[in-house]
Amino acid sequence: MTFAPSDIPLRANAGTSFATRLFASRKFQKWAARFPFTRRLVRREGEHMFDLVAGFCHSQVLMALVKLNVLSDLLDQPQTARALAHRTEVPLARMEVLLRAGQALELVKRGSGERYRLTRRGAALMGVPGLADMIAHHDVLYRDLADPVAFFRGETETELAQFWPYVFGGEMAPGAAATYSDLMAESQVLVAEDTLRAVSFGKTRKLMDVGGGTGAFLEAAGAQHDGLALRLFDLPEVVPAAEVRFAAAGMTDRSETCAGSFKTDPLPEGADTISLVRVLYDHSDSTVRELLAKCLNALPAGGRLVISEPMSGGDKPSRSGDAYFALYTMAMQTGKARSAAEIARLCADAGFSNIAAPRAARPFVTQVVTACRD
Repeated sequence: MTFAPSDIPLRANAGTSFATRLFASRKFQKWAARFPFTRRLVRREGEHMFDLVAGFCHSQVLMALVKLNVLSDLLDQPQTARALAHRTEVPLARMEVLLRAGQALELVKRGSGERYRLTRRGAALMGVPGLADMIAHHDVLYRDLADPVAFFRGETETELAQFWPYVFGGEMAPGAAATYSDLMAESQVLVAEDTLRAVSFGKTRKLMDVGGGTGAFLEAAGAQHDGLALRLFDLPEVVPAAEVRFAAAGMTDRSETCAGSFKTDPLPEGADTISLVRVLYDHSDSTVRELLAKCLNALPAGGRLVISEPMSGGDKPSRSGDAYFALYTMAMQTGKARSAAEIARLCADAGFSNIAAPRAARPFVTQVVTACRD
């Protein structure tokens, strides 16, 4: 079968490739769907396209399963739709729709006696520390994205900007500080695991975690290295919870907390390694430049900086960095998802050398950039 120029959309501009215009042709699509060597590709692309269209519904199914505690209930034991409907006060017919949707997303499955149970994916989701809380927290992000055109035009007064007031340097009420700290600490577990897998702290004498929240990363690093001295630097509203964490972990004798804001206060000296775990992407380039300069000044010669956070894919955009974290930080109205190359340039501009980006085990969890002071 051949295609005449009239078969190809004419509205494509001169810079559009022939292949792009060909795939946009409805006549070509119908032919490819029938041709034996292309119909499997067409079907697969069609399924991907539909997933993009239906993605919002999928996320809301997940949100409902989490907020109604359906997944946590099924983690305890298999249950019928009727039992789940009764407990959640959801009409039975609607609960059955929700469970079938969860089954389609491979989160639950129906077994004998019409009882539903978790799939391996559903069980794994419930086993990721803090993930269910983060999913529940997404209702704020969804409201911010309710009008995506206004959002990308910068016309939306986002709720996330109010949820994270510390980013703007404002004071946090005790309740807000607790909510922030709990959410960050729970989701910090995987980040800590992957950071410690990518970077060795075996030769570090004292590690200072700047913006370290309640000390989840320091606790993980301290558990891996018995002789490591720990110092946490964060807001006055946050550090008391870190002291409780260190005491519970038996690390009080080798840990210290310093209350302050890296925006307005100098960083204390004395640590040979400084870590910034999920800090830079919360802030503007100007704030990041000032913070990196403070890190350089606080480190001794030969000292090291470790940066760990979700990153953009740069020239090769990633789903996690560019289609999720980039939007999340935009909703916060201050930060941005940067690529490892961008962060490396900022470190070099600040005066750091020997900058490296170790291979990430799970880039959708975190990536790492390290740098040294000469």
